[in-house]
Amino acid sequence: MNTIAMQPVALPGASQMKAPGVAGAADTGFSEILSRSIAEVNGQSQESDLLVKGLAAGEHANIHETMIAMEKSGISFRMMTKVQQKVIDAYREIMRMQI
Repeated sequence: MNTIAMQPVALPGASQMKAPGVAGAADTGFSEILSRSIAEVNGQSQESDLLVKGLAAGEHANIHETMIAMEKSGISFRMMTKVQQKVIDAYREIMRMQI
């Protein structure tokens, strides 16, 4: 009987993180991961804007690359807003706890 071990979901930019309690684990906190993720989403948005401006100005005619960059940017932004809402929901839940 084969058993398949479940692997954790990797966050963007968090590939160097190790499991807690492992010797030599990186001291990467939640705020650092969040900051890197926001910077990555911002970078994708800026890249998308540059490609759209370049396409409109006639600097290039690669509409496929431009559309893919726009979609990646949109998906990343929607994901970031979903994570933000989950963090706010978790904070509200913690604030409702009775001590």
